[in-house]
Amino acid sequence: MASVEWLDEDQQKIWRNYIRVTGMVGEHLGLALEHPACDGMNLPEYELLVRLSEAPEQTLRMSDLANDLVYSRSRTTHAVRRMEQRGWVERRPCPDDGRGIQCTLTSGGLAALQAAAPVHVRSVRESVVDLLEPDQYRALGAILETMVERLELLQAERSEARKAAD
Repeated sequence: MASVEWLDEDQQKIWRNYIRVTGMVGEHLGLALEHPACDGMNLPEYELLVRLSEAPEQTLRMSDLANDLVYSRSRTTHAVRRMEQRGWVERRPCPDDGRGIQCTLTSGGLAALQAAAPVHVRSVRESVVDLLEPDQYRALGAILETMVERLELLQAERSEARKAAD
């Protein structure tokens, strides 16, 4: 087995704070959605509705939705099925090809999102935006953008390696 370059004390502290803060923010956002205006919506459902609301014709392929949310296809399918039962989304075959399925935001889903959005935005401000000075928030944005870019590249490399191994 290859040797491991262990985290030094500062790196370990930052890493553990990152793990803790992501958990705390996620919990804060999830608890905020327990507000009656949110109609029992959970955070993954909220994020899914947001993605659909921002998409052209409020529609995305299921595979694109899963990739955008960093969910497995199975998790996305289960979430969409639950949301479909609530009348928030609809699934249909993609008109471009017979294999793909697309998910579309319904008027009921848009109404649910619009009701939950003020509660969610307030909780985002409370748990992230308003805790930082403007320059700190911009620096956080730059750091996160760098991480997303590098992790997407790493995922693409791993995906290519898996394909080559098959």
